[in-house]
Amino acid sequence: MSTRELMQLIPATQVTEGAGVTVRRSIGTRQRPHLDPFLMLDHFSSNNPDDYIAGFPEHPHRGFVTLTYLLDGHMLHHDSMGNRGDLRAGGAQWMKAASGVIHSEMPQQREGRMRGFQLWINLPASEKMSEPAYQDIAPEAIPTVEEEGVLVRVLSGEWGGQRGPVADPHTGLRYLDVTLAAGHAFSVPVDADWTVFLYVFEGEIRLNDKSIPADQLAVLGPGERVLVQAGSREARFLLVAGRPLREPIVQYGPFVMNSRAEIEQALADYRDHRLVRHKARVDEMHGTQAPEAGGE
Repeated sequence: MSTRELMQLIPATQVTEGAGVTVRRSIGTRQRPHLDPFLMLDHFSSNNPDDYIAGFPEHPHRGFVTLTYLLDGHMLHHDSMGNRGDLRAGGAQWMKAASGVIHSEMPQQREGRMRGFQLWINLPASEKMSEPAYQDIAPEAIPTVEEEGVLVRVLSGEWGGQRGPVADPHTGLRYLDVTLAAGHAFSVPVDADWTVFLYVFEGEIRLNDKSIPADQLAVLGPGERVLVQAGSREARFLLVAGRPLREPIVQYGPFVMNSRAEIEQALADYRDHRLVRHKARVDEMHGTQAPEAGGE
C-alpha cells in the first residue's frame, strides 16, 4: 500500500470576510485557487470579539455546498429556505446552496473564543441549479472514536466503524477531526484517485520526513494511505478527502459555476431578485422540508 507524500504546503493567509471577520484562508487563494472538488477553506480563531463580532450578515451563494464546523463559540444561521440553525461548540451545519440561497451567520456571544472552519465543496454541473437543502448537526450527532493516543471526530465518511452524519454523494466526502497525543501515529487508507489534504491547527505533525506546523495546509500526492505522526506535543488537524469532479470551475465571489455565461446569469438573477428559486415549507410534525418554487 503506497503512502502519500507531501505535494504542496500552503500557509494560511489572513483575509477579512463578512462584515469584518478575520479568517485564515488556505484553499481559495492565489497560491491555491481550488483543490478539486474543494473550493475554499477558511479557519477562524480568536478570543478578541473585534475579530468576529460583526459576523456574516445576509449574503448569497449559488453552485456549491458549504460545511461549517464550529470548535468553540456560538453562531446563529438563517436562510431563505426558512431554516434557523443554532450552531454551538462541537456542532456543524451543511448547506447545499445549489440554485441559490441567501443566508446569514451571526455570533451569539460578545466575548470569549470563536473558532472553527468553513469548507466549500463544489457541485457537479448537473446539480448546480438543483433545489437547495440544509442540515443542522448537533455536537452529540458527531461520533467520536478513541484509541490509544488517537481521538477522531467523524463528521463525514467512515472511520473506526463509525459513519459521520454528513453525506456528499457527489464527492464521497471524508472529513475527520484528529487529535494525536505526543509521539503517536495515525494511519488511514484513502482512495488512490481522491484529493486529500491535511490542515494543522494545533501543534505540529510529521508526514514521512516533512514537518507541518500549525496554520498550514498540506496537499498530498497520490497514494493509498496517509501516515501522520505527532511531534513532541499533542497535535490536532483536519483530514479531508473527496472524489474530484474534473469539471470547469468559474468563480465570481459567492457564485461558482461552469461557465462565464452562468456567472453572468447568477449576477443578473441576484440583481433582479431571482436568485432564490426554491423556498421551503417546514413540516413541523416531522421536521422535514418540502421545497417550493418562489422568489426572494
